[in-house]
Amino acid sequence: MPADPRAAYDGYFNCSPECWSIFTEVIGREFSNAVLFGQVHHLTVEAYAVQHAGGPHPDKSVDIHLAGLYLMLERNIPPSLVAPYMQKLADRVHDWPHREPPSIEWPQTIFDVAMSADHIAAVREWSASVWAGWAKQHEAIAGLLATNGIAVHR
Repeated sequence: MPADPRAAYDGYFNCSPECWSIFTEVIGREFSNAVLFGQVHHLTVEAYAVQHAGGPHPDKSVDIHLAGLYLMLERNIPPSLVAPYMQKLADRVHDWPHREPPSIEWPQTIFDVAMSADHIAAVREWSASVWAGWAKQHEAIAGLLATNGIAVHR
């Protein structure tokens, strides 16, 4: 993203202030539209979080957001029902494994979502590409849920 001296960011995710600014615009759009919020907000947050793993981003956050993507994209849990699974995982795990972020060039980013005329389709496509980028961790994420007694029902 082009540098913008007005962009502010607290440094939690491994991203630039300019990228964070676009993310906040996108989630602002979702918060102001019940349909967008209900259908894709969780996908947006999970995809952004794991696409910006590394640096100061805590392992717990990366693991929980990967679990959210797994639940929605692999187990077809509706976004509105994902939060209780993620909360159980957060409550049960005390030693969070580190997952090295994939060293790939991401085919899509939050910028693509921001520029799309079809927000829902763009989020679904982008989040699927982010999940695919973490393919080496798919089995480990399923195992993290299973070994911590998180039974996934759909």
